[in-house]
Amino acid sequence: MKGNKSSTAYSIYSKDQQLKTKINPLLEIYPQLPNKKYDIIYADPPWDYGGKMQYDKSTIKSENPNFNKKIFISSAAFKYPTLKLKDLKKLDVESISEDNCVLFMWTTGPQLENSIELGKSWGFDYKTMAFVWDKQMHNPGRYTLSQTEFVIVFKKGKFPTPRGARNVKQLVSLKRGKHSEKPDTIIQGITRMFPTQKKIELFARKNFHGWDNWGLEIPNSKIQIFSKKEMTNNLFDL
Repeated sequence: MKGNKSSTAYSIYSKDQQLKTKINPLLEIYPQLPNKKYDIIYADPPWDYGGKMQYDKSTIKSENPNFNKKIFISSAAFKYPTLKLKDLKKLDVESISEDNCVLFMWTTGPQLENSIELGKSWGFDYKTMAFVWDKQMHNPGRYTLSQTEFVIVFKKGKFPTPRGARNVKQLVSLKRGKHSEKPDTIIQGITRMFPTQKKIELFARKNFHGWDNWGLEIPNSKIQIFSKKEMTNNLFDL
């Protein structure tokens, strides 16, 4: 779209933003939670960032005279329906958790406080940082360059037993893939720690053997959580 002398980047991309943003009425579009209780819950909530945009130099008039070049904009809300904290709290996760249950939750730096509040609202106590993912790529940040995401862990009741592997590493350094796609290494690590427990992934986008799942984008076919090489070498054995 060509601009004029009075154009600003916002006046051009605001219309695109409104068209692309996906609204998410949780109770209307998500399926019911399973009528079953789990020992391990793994969640990747679709956090809402208040319409925060990602952009490049195409939004700077001196770099893009008259905005002749198409302006780049992106946002989490363009990729999938996001949910505000008050709506995430409506999800009755407590109803599917055993008395003794561990919750693993994906979060980012800006959402860390909300994540802890959400876990507590679901009936859990915050415990620690389970995983730190170094994405090997960074985004501009207001304070420091942002290149990590986190999985924090909560517990309800006692620790589920029997416990599996105790040598799963906290730091995972793998290059980022598609937007919001998480490395399989994390769910592999959780499976190694809790191989026999009943497990479910919430807001899932994959369909792993040994796990139940819930969400909007789950493929029908199951995939192995470990490669043939890992299974042959018994890398996940206790």
